[in-house]
Amino acid sequence: MASKYTPLENYLRDLSESQREVMFRFEQIEKILNSKLPSSAYEDRRWWDHDTEGNHVNKRSWSNAGWKIESLDIKKQRVKLIRA
Repeated sequence: MASKYTPLENYLRDLSESQREVMFRFEQIEKILNSKLPSSAYEDRRWWDHDTEGNHVNKRSWSNAGWKIESLDIKKQRVKLIRA
């Protein structure tokens, strides 16, 4: 079932396998999604915590694509993902 975050999952899957990391500004993710991130993504790092179960479809989108969060800067609105 497709979710709001499927475009991000697809984007990450389509990256070259030789690419081991990617840095996004939150606004770049919103462009990929063609939708705003929820306010909690801008305020609470728990929104970004790695989770593959439950109702956290945002977290499954990058983990399903084989990526995990390496670093997060809420103030600068940046997240770095690396291949899992």
